[in-house]
Amino acid sequence: MMDCRLGLPASLFVDWARVAKIYAFMTKRFILVAGNIGVGKTSLAERLGERLGWVSGFESVADNPYLADFYNDMRQWSFHLQVFFLGHRAEQHLALANHPQSAIADRSIYEDAHIFARVLRHMGNLNERDYQSYRHVYELIVSNLPRPDLLLYLTAPVPVLNDRIRRRARPIETGITADYLTLLDSFYQEWLSAFDLCPVLTIRTQQLDYVHHAHHLDTVIERIEDKLAGREEVIFD
Repeated sequence: MMDCRLGLPASLFVDWARVAKIYAFMTKRFILVAGNIGVGKTSLAERLGERLGWVSGFESVADNPYLADFYNDMRQWSFHLQVFFLGHRAEQHLALANHPQSAIADRSIYEDAHIFARVLRHMGNLNERDYQSYRHVYELIVSNLPRPDLLLYLTAPVPVLNDRIRRRARPIETGITADYLTLLDSFYQEWLSAFDLCPVLTIRTQQLDYVHHAHHLDTVIERIEDKLAGREEVIFD
């Protein structure tokens, strides 16, 4: 086959866009997944890890010594819980960022401070003195952490999140209300409007089921390739 413009064989020309996409996954990557409760973070991190051979990191719940106390008395234990999560996520962030293989985590250390600590303060469960002490330690820690290569921000309307939370029926989530999810959503929007540590790929998950439909996962992987090599937003109509 000849290139009509130059009269040269097409085989002599390199598809640089394809080369960039291949290179995007050959290079060691560190990716974070962020988003509201019930949006599908863990499911996506698990399946991307399995499909692409990436190391996966997940939220620590079973070995959290403060969680039960926190749900019994949030005002008493909010500071302790946030400090535990800060240490756990900083340790996980470093381990995944420094791992020789590409890695993905289903929650970021940044969300702890910019979303959940703020919500605890907003709701009166974390007083201003404890909040400022926590933020001081947080800022010192994150200033020395390696930057991620990409943030996958998953989003869905609150009624969709509510339905997913209800269907998965986790005892720990029985008290989650639509108002609480809406508050979290507003803090996510504020945080992301100023987030500049790495590129962000927004994935709207209301029409997306990468657990039961392999082609949905294929589409997400394609968009990740494009974003790492240079593109934008996933919308499932």
